[in-house]
Amino acid sequence: MKNWGECPMPKFDFDIITMGHGSGGLLTQKLLQSGVFNILKNDKLDQQHDGAILEIGNKIAMSTDSYVVSPIFFPGGNIGDLAVNGTVNDLAMCGAIPKYLSLAFILEEGFLMTEFWKIMVSIKNAADKAGVQIVTGDTKVVDKGKGDKIFINTSGIGEVNSKANIHHKNINEGDKIIISGPVAAHGITILSLREGLEFESDIESDTKNLNYVTQSLIEEFGEKVHFLRDATRGGLATVLNEVSSITNLSIYIDEKAIPIDEQVEGACEMLGLDPLYVANEGLFVTIVAREIAENYLELLKFNIGFENASIIGEVQNTPAGKVILKSKIGGNRILNYLTGEQLPRIC
Repeated sequence: MKNWGECPMPKFDFDIITMGHGSGGLLTQKLLQSGVFNILKNDKLDQQHDGAILEIGNKIAMSTDSYVVSPIFFPGGNIGDLAVNGTVNDLAMCGAIPKYLSLAFILEEGFLMTEFWKIMVSIKNAADKAGVQIVTGDTKVVDKGKGDKIFINTSGIGEVNSKANIHHKNINEGDKIIISGPVAAHGITILSLREGLEFESDIESDTKNLNYVTQSLIEEFGEKVHFLRDATRGGLATVLNEVSSITNLSIYIDEKAIPIDEQVEGACEMLGLDPLYVANEGLFVTIVAREIAENYLELLKFNIGFENASIIGEVQNTPAGKVILKSKIGGNRILNYLTGEQLPRIC
């Protein structure tokens, strides 16, 4: 057995951790590939999903996440329901029915009890809505100035649907790519609040649980649903790049087919942001067998809140490992990983 304590540190492209390493983009991938996946390598971790499928009697899924969003309250939600929904959704993307969550707080000295109580109420409401129980947890308090009001860590366990077989190895040429709704609402909500921007209509975070809708789709279409992923940090473009990289297949998408709210699109243009890289919290990407794509989309759109779902592209063999975007004006361009941090502290 290799003794990693006696091994020299691998050569990294960077000497210090920057905010860009938390973006979900290229720097995050470099950090994970060189500094995490390499040293902790095993067959479960190598799937590089948001959760792990484990065989302990029944097949279960497990996931963990940490939430450091700033500000902690925002239109459409707060750090509490974001934490519950985020972990529930990671389990749902594994094809699992979420059952139990853990909940850990890191609180800064001086944090207002009124704000803590509002967050607790949101956590309770989100857990009830998703059908999960919070069964264990932890609380730590740090000195004033050593935190930022509140950080939350959650872990989740769910039972994998017997009809589910969600794995990147199932993705094939000709598969269709479907997005569940408009992009970039969450990230623009957070940024507009930070910057004090006002719009003609209210822009709200799309944070919500996705477990019920994904289970209904898996029940109907089973193993024809090849891949699921919620497009959080780094947005839609990052999810597609992760898929193309790990499968060495190509992803072709049509910009005209990607739904986006007019106010969100306008805000992105004003701020110089590409909405395909902006974070979402209630949006998922599915890759399905070609023959079920239209029926899958019809059932997805039947669910409240998913009426704007769309088929946005397909999987091809070449060029290997690339994401190709057909722009609104008709030209093609490669959609690469985000190279830096577009929006820090987004979830």
